Amino acid sequence: MLADTLVQVTLQDGQPRWIFIHIEIQGQRDSDFAHRMFTYNYRLYDRYRRPVASLAVLADDGENWKPTHFGYQLFGCEVGIRFPTVKILDYADQAEALLADPNPFALVTAAHLFTRQTKGDPEQRYRAKWRLAKLLYERNWDKQRIIDLFSVIDWLMRLPTELEKRLMDEVYTLERNVTMPYVTSAERFGIEKGLQQGLQQGLQQGLQQGLQQGEQQGMQKGEATLLQSQLARRFGTLPDAVRARLANATVEQLESWALNIFDAKSLDQVFDQD
Repeated sequence: MLADTLVQVTLQDGQPRWIFIHIEIQGQRDSDFAHRMFTYNYRLYDRYRRPVASLAVLADDGENWKPTHFGYQLFGCEVGIRFPTVKILDYADQAEALLADPNPFALVTAAHLFTRQTKGDPEQRYRAKWRLAKLLYERNWDKQRIIDLFSVIDWLMRLPTELEKRLMDEVYTLERNVTMPYVTSAERFGIEKGLQQGLQQGLQQGLQQGLQQGEQQGMQKGEATLLQSQLARRFGTLPDAVRARLANATVEQLESWALNIFDAKSLDQVFDQD
């Protein structure tokens, strides 16, 4: 049995004492859930010999299901556990308050609720997802937080291909307006999709020529053109030497450099990581 998340923390008052926080996320009703919480708690305590706080987050649709305890008594011996439970459904009528809350978990909670509310309605989900995406940039959060939260929202709120492309175009425009100095999740998404398209375009061109050499040239040209566009978006106008290097690179080199864009902070680092 594996707990969903176990966090080792220290207290804010500076006491040199460790505790463990066990967070269990449950997406559907389970009659054995409270018993599992009890089992996780005592096994964790038995392993680490430190206090364990077990917390439950319920993401199911059952309005009346909210387990909070488990235990039993026998011959005067009492054993059990009481644990705090948060029901995401309880926040269904607090969407505006969640969106106004600076706590990043409020945004994730809103994304979960919007995902359920927009099931079967792609246009409504698109509007909700775009609203959440804009909030990521309006909060002036750091790079990693934006990437992490965007990834969670994107995973929860899946859209049809055309709507996903429209959303990415909107996010690209937003990023240009706020002049973000790094590659965000949206650009990673675009690079990955664009790389696939470049490969397909190059392959098609090569097949049309009917020669293996033409196929390789087509793939190389497609990838080189794509990578040149991504580098220009990230670092501005490219020197002639860089353009020449891309034009003469192999497909393998181009693919490697395209991946380096994710973490590079300068144009030189794209190639230095080779």
